[in-house]
Amino acid sequence: MMAQTTVKTSVEKSILDNLNTAVLLFSADLRLSYINPAGEMLFDVSSRHILGQHASDLVPCPGQDVEERFRTALDTRHPFTERELNVVLSDGRTITVNCTVLPLHYFDAHDELLVELHQVDQQLRINREEQLLSQHQATQALIRGLAHEIKNPLGGLRGAAQLLEAELPDPGLREYTRIIIHEADRLQTLMNRMLGPNRMPQPRAVNIHYVLEHVRGLLIAESPRGPRIVRDYDPSLPEIHADQDRLVQALLNIARNAVAAAGVDGTLTLRTRALRQFTIGNKRHRLVMRVEIEDNGPGVPEGLRDRIFFPMVSGHHGGTGLGLPIAQELINQHGGLIECDSRPGETKFLVSLPLEPTND
Repeated sequence: MMAQTTVKTSVEKSILDNLNTAVLLFSADLRLSYINPAGEMLFDVSSRHILGQHASDLVPCPGQDVEERFRTALDTRHPFTERELNVVLSDGRTITVNCTVLPLHYFDAHDELLVELHQVDQQLRINREEQLLSQHQATQALIRGLAHEIKNPLGGLRGAAQLLEAELPDPGLREYTRIIIHEADRLQTLMNRMLGPNRMPQPRAVNIHYVLEHVRGLLIAESPRGPRIVRDYDPSLPEIHADQDRLVQALLNIARNAVAAAGVDGTLTLRTRALRQFTIGNKRHRLVMRVEIEDNGPGVPEGLRDRIFFPMVSGHHGGTGLGLPIAQELINQHGGLIECDSRPGETKFLVSLPLEPTND
């Protein structure tokens, strides 16, 4: 019997050691007694440095004390699952996991808790990107339809106002027709801005750092008193096949918002990196260029974070709410995507661009 138990334990350990999911075993006093290799990779620490730690130091439970929740599971023998928990690692990074807690009860041994942690950051990011892309496509379709319905009557309105102006004998009355014509032109310009560039892209080999330096020069000219601009470039990045003017416009739209958020005493960081085997939406790319525009301002208001890429949504007084939607459209034309990660004191706009040419 003892030999069978030893073999069984050895087999179970071998299975756990070869799982891709992190598995942690806690004793009855909620101290970590076992962690498999996938768990070591998840926490980025070796087992000898983490064994013996208390469950409350490793696994969070939102809105409830970890020890209380785990002891309740032990006492009631009821497993539970918590989804999308944020776990802070030793190096300060935060990962998102689904956590399943399963009480183990033996007739001849102390009770234990088996905790399974499945990292879901990548899947959540892919879902978020797909949602961003679908929202943007729906918004652009709506804008195109709306612009068509508005521009046709505007043309007739402007033409009628011009004819009326030519027939009016009193110069004082012509001031009213000029107002009509001016407002019609203003709405026409607004529609054109919402629709974006009306010419075909002109892609060629572009150095992203040349683009960023051009954007940096424009920012300094527009805001000579600040904020401070820090450059953190990866010089190994290859050239990208893109429309340089559209990249400049997209990055400038983002950077202007960052300058306004940081203020004259703040800091704006322009950063470039290469990402390998990276997914944009539902398409995997061998090599992706990442451009980060980061500021240390107050952050995007929580109520706007899910809507900042919608037209006419702005967090700045007097803003048109068109800069970010236009930037998203210009980057989408290159097969890329813009994301936002914001908290007080740190807001990052992440521009991902595939380095292989697109067929769009």
